[in-house]
Amino acid sequence: MASGAIVQQHARDSSSNAFTDSNPLLNLLTNSLVLHQTIPYLPISSILNLAATSPSLRELLLYRTPGVFRYLDLTRVKIDHGDVVWFNVQIDENITEDDFYSGPLRTIFRSIRRRDILHQVQTLVLDGLSVTAEFCNDILVDPSLRVRILSIRDVKNLNERKLMQSLRYACRSTRPDDTPRLKAVYVFGTKDVPALPIPLIARQHGTARRGANISIGWNHKSQHTLNESIQSEGDDWYHKKGRIIGKHIADGWAETLLDCRQVIKFDAVLCTSPRHQNSSAFGKVPVTPRGAATGNESLWNVATFALGGCASCGTAPEGFTVYGDSPPEELPLLAPVPLHSSTIKAATCPKPDFRSEGTEGAHKFIPRCLECIRERYCFSCAQWWCEACYQIPSRQELNNQIVHTFGQTNGVAEHESATFEPSNVKVRKGYCPNCYLAAAGANAGVPNPFPP
Repeated sequence: MASGAIVQQHARDSSSNAFTDSNPLLNLLTNSLVLHQTIPYLPISSILNLAATSPSLRELLLYRTPGVFRYLDLTRVKIDHGDVVWFNVQIDENITEDDFYSGPLRTIFRSIRRRDILHQVQTLVLDGLSVTAEFCNDILVDPSLRVRILSIRDVKNLNERKLMQSLRYACRSTRPDDTPRLKAVYVFGTKDVPALPIPLIARQHGTARRGANISIGWNHKSQHTLNESIQSEGDDWYHKKGRIIGKHIADGWAETLLDCRQVIKFDAVLCTSPRHQNSSAFGKVPVTPRGAATGNESLWNVATFALGGCASCGTAPEGFTVYGDSPPEELPLLAPVPLHSSTIKAATCPKPDFRSEGTEGAHKFIPRCLECIRERYCFSCAQWWCEACYQIPSRQELNNQIVHTFGQTNGVAEHESATFEPSNVKVRKGYCPNCYLAAAGANAGVPNPFPP
């Protein structure tokens, strides 16, 4: 009896080995380096379909290899949105707003939880989907989840104020040890643009025209070039200067970033200008009040611009945010969401920029909000002037001065007036003088903010 069982087991092992030898894909994926470098590029449906093709692949992907579902991108899964009634939910008076808008996504979560997959996820991408604040709170507090990086950029139906409350409560000083597990949230930027699929040039039949062949070939080359161009661009904040965050920042996000800065990182940072209390230069240089004296100069604000050094001194009163030197809580998360790692180090590490390799400003920037660079920043050439080098003239000085001259010719009284700007104005109405002159030369109808 025992010998018969041994023979059967030997037969099963032999058939399994034969299948392994005849399956080059399985042999390739058995290499852990190849597997972990390849899997993040596949949607979850493709992984499950691949695992269903053979017992050996199923064992390799679902049971034998940890981390296969570490990176989960649900943006590539077809999910009904909140404005569609999904098949397993009946609309009645008892349904809540969260049930309606997050119901489809919760259905997907229940499905992958039953497959014993959800607890493996460490990076979760939900960009552009219907995601509610209650759903995000569940990710924060669910002890069975191990999500460390969450991306909810450009999502729909998100109550940001409720999300802020959940984040600030999760990061409270009295929170339990080792909580929250979530360490990074992408919420301010725009969702990643997927790489353009490069179409395969189909084999041409005898009836195809030569002109169509040329057009297909050029289309293939142009999309390939565009893909390479997108991938070769530098990171936001460090390599791209100017406006980084284009969306409206809701009230309360600055305080949320401040309360969470030791626990959870975001794809934005606080403005560090001398107008704000979190700045190292607060109270050290005079600042120009905004409007009436309301005391708002000391409030916090989310930085939406990344700047280089001041056009006069080359730096700023608060100094640069420098990768490798600045405190970790001052470093923003960088897009795209890292594929091959779920660590904060990978999410904040800028990639090399070969265009600025070896230069002094490769991995540093100055984060500022719009109010702190108003009338200091030229939106055309991206030059700006810091508080130590340039004090914005008062509102009375900025108003065009009118000089009246009176005279008399042939007994007739004459009155002439002229306007002028203070000579120390660097920026007016978003332009520095040089950029305005260039714009005025191209369009003579532009009113001159720097009249003689």
